[in-house]
Amino acid sequence: MKKILVTGSVGQIGSELTMLLRKLYGNDNVVAGGNRTKPSEKLLGSGPFEIVDCTDAQKVAEVVKKHDIDTIYHLAAILSAVAEAKPNLAWNVNINGLYNVLEVARECNCAIFTPSSIGAFGLSTPADNTPQDTIQRPNTMYGVTKVAGELLCDYYYKRFNVDTRGVRYPGIISNETLPGGGTTDYAVDIYYEAIKKKQYTCFLKAGTFLDMMYMPDALKAAVDIMEADSTKLIHRNAFNISTMSFDPEMLAAEIRNHIPDFKLDYDVDPVRQEIADSWPNKMDDAAATNEWGWNYEYDLPKMTIDMLEVLGKKLK
Repeated sequence: MKKILVTGSVGQIGSELTMLLRKLYGNDNVVAGGNRTKPSEKLLGSGPFEIVDCTDAQKVAEVVKKHDIDTIYHLAAILSAVAEAKPNLAWNVNINGLYNVLEVARECNCAIFTPSSIGAFGLSTPADNTPQDTIQRPNTMYGVTKVAGELLCDYYYKRFNVDTRGVRYPGIISNETLPGGGTTDYAVDIYYEAIKKKQYTCFLKAGTFLDMMYMPDALKAAVDIMEADSTKLIHRNAFNISTMSFDPEMLAAEIRNHIPDFKLDYDVDPVRQEIADSWPNKMDDAAATNEWGWNYEYDLPKMTIDMLEVLGKKLK
């Protein structure tokens, strides 16, 4: 049975992934690692929790050795909009933190999952059907750290045979965890506001297409790639994965199928708009499909039905 550490377990993906991993591998075999954000009672009550600051290599090593960890899901990161406001912090967490975790994985013979992002691309990247292997010249600190992280993980596999694996996540939409400073966060906020106020003011302009994914598919990808036959992995790290692409108007139209009087207007944030404009409209995920059988369950209509049903009960 695997013994797993999840860094960044209190974040948007981390908390839900930790709960799924505990369901799959047993509560006591999955250690939730967090730093500054207070974990939920659900997270604390279901299994072990440790304070893990990825910028402190010694602490990471102590937790790995204490719990006899063999697999690390390294999710601790500073997201796109926050990274632009705090570039020094983003570099320290996203790069120095990853380096520390990779070093611990090398020393302790751990497999490691590290997500990259559509933020690893830039204005010179083909925006439609973005290839697996293509130009990567991001113009944000978040993007720079993601490209460097992809290369660092490749290096640790080739140089030290560390079993590194990862995916490039699109924007992730969750009915459990509130947004945490990402450029795609509007696609989460809009559902909350549609239920509460039947109105939403979007910080990205109409016509801004971005790759998006519903949380259950994002979690499935993280589990599936770590369970995949390693001999079939050509790329190993930074696989494009995709499920749907839409702009704010398309999302609003889908919501109106259930809330007919929902209204959408705009107050564009130039910082996040510039970031979004540098990202792909839709990634080509054929490599992930061919190398480890990637597939998804939720498209836009199915996700919208589930989001509104779950949030409707939660916000009563």
